[in-house]
Amino acid sequence: MEVELKYKIHDKKLLTTIPNDEYLVGIEEKGTREQLFMKAAYFDTEDYILSENDIAFRVRMEGSRIIASLKWKDSNDDGMYTREEINVPVDDPACFLMPDPLLFKESEMGEDITELLNGKPLVSILEMKFLRNRFRVDTGGAICEVSLDDGDIITDDGELHVSELEIELFSGSKDELAKLGASLAEKYALAPELESKYARGLRLLGNRRGTVKR
Repeated sequence: MEVELKYKIHDKKLLTTIPNDEYLVGIEEKGTREQLFMKAAYFDTEDYILSENDIAFRVRMEGSRIIASLKWKDSNDDGMYTREEINVPVDDPACFLMPDPLLFKESEMGEDITELLNGKPLVSILEMKFLRNRFRVDTGGAICEVSLDDGDIITDDGELHVSELEIELFSGSKDELAKLGASLAEKYALAPELESKYARGLRLLGNRRGTVKR
């Protein structure tokens, strides 16, 4: 299960200010800081059967690694996201063009989407490209990854710039995660981001999806 907080970055200066926050630097796990270029493609059928069932199928390049992911049961409580997630390393870059749903065949959810797709081919419906600066912190009650993302969501129906702070819970208490997020939100006047990147991409595709005949 993935648990994370998202906040809107309203001033680009914060992309460098927050990673150098005195408190965060003080609790940072040394050697975890890195900058990665991330490119992601999201896939669905032409009639959007996965998104209609609140399932996201993503293939993402994280630096030199390629990871295929399924996400579902997405819930959002004032910027705190909780969702089920499966991640599978991939060796073949061609997965960005034509991913195989059988990547997830060892999981129950993998079996479910195979049945849901019923042989329908997957197509890329949107892409994302962004630069991520990330590092881990240990609050004493939770270990979290702090990430600053800056980039774009790209669809055939338009693009949207993304600039946000994510804090993902690796282990420990949700309350500690919420406490850390609230502290940073107050200090830097951050508003919760109430839509995931994928949801924002689907919103850009709203007119196209609305014309699909089912």
